Amino acid sequence: MSLLRQGRSFLVVGVLQWLADWSVMFVLSRAGVPVAAANIAGRVVGALLGFWLNGNYTFARDGRRPGWRQLGRYVLLWGVNTVLSTAGVSAIDALFGLRGAWLGKPLVDGALALGSFLASRHWVYR
Repeated sequence: MSLLRQGRSFLVVGVLQWLADWSVMFVLSRAGVPVAAANIAGRVVGALLGFWLNGNYTFARDGRRPGWRQLGRYVLLWGVNTVLSTAGVSAIDALFGLRGAWLGKPLVDGALALGSFLASRHWVYR
């Protein structure tokens, strides 16, 4: 599969995944849920969507669907990224407040996206 095709698909899925993630984080934090917990909830929703879409479209091979091995790797990658994302968003919240965290989340998650693509392509979905 071409790197360019996978990169485009990963980007489209990533935007959909991020919109779901950010929306949940925004709604929950606006309702009074602490930013860290709201961020984790948003990332869970985004992760479920991303695993399914990337496994079935972006990195699909010969009609094979992702299995337990890929799910385990994905959960590990997701866990590391969630710790990094939550630390970043929480730091922004502490420095700039809730509105800063809402605006800063795309920057934090965008910074994690390249590493996620490479790990997904070469490790998670193999």
